[in-house]
Amino acid sequence: MTIEHTFQVRPVAVGDPEVQPLLDGLAFEYETRYGANNELTRFPDSDFAPPDGAFLILVENGETIAGGAFRRYDEVTAELKRIWTHPGHRRRGLGELVVRELENEAVRRGYRRVYLTTGPRQPEAVALYIRAGYRPLFDVTAYPGAMGPHPFEKELSVPE
Repeated sequence: MTIEHTFQVRPVAVGDPEVQPLLDGLAFEYETRYGANNELTRFPDSDFAPPDGAFLILVENGETIAGGAFRRYDEVTAELKRIWTHPGHRRRGLGELVVRELENEAVRRGYRRVYLTTGPRQPEAVALYIRAGYRPLFDVTAYPGAMGPHPFEKELSVPE
């Protein structure tokens, strides 16, 4: 898929006003799919700040259209969180771009592996991570509603 590069990739702090559309969009998605939940408050904002974490957004014409973050999972592993694309901008390959940019930043921070989970009611996220080369750590043939979070992992290509 070809992506038009009419946007900017920006590193931001969680408290940056440009992040709010992403967090509001995620809150709506999670509540619509799972009901009341604490997914966006499970980790302190400091987890997504340098040196161990990062938060990136894609901005087009002054609008936050996609983004995501990572935090330290262990000494060599970054955990991807908060991956989101505005509903009006989906099917443009932006999710894959966000994941790739986060992976590149994780490598720059010294991580060699990525771990993530997505929920059983997010089949488009499962498809995204499989397309991006992530290995499912769950039975992909099982009925999604019969299990909890869907974990994935990927080894990162670290330059020599």
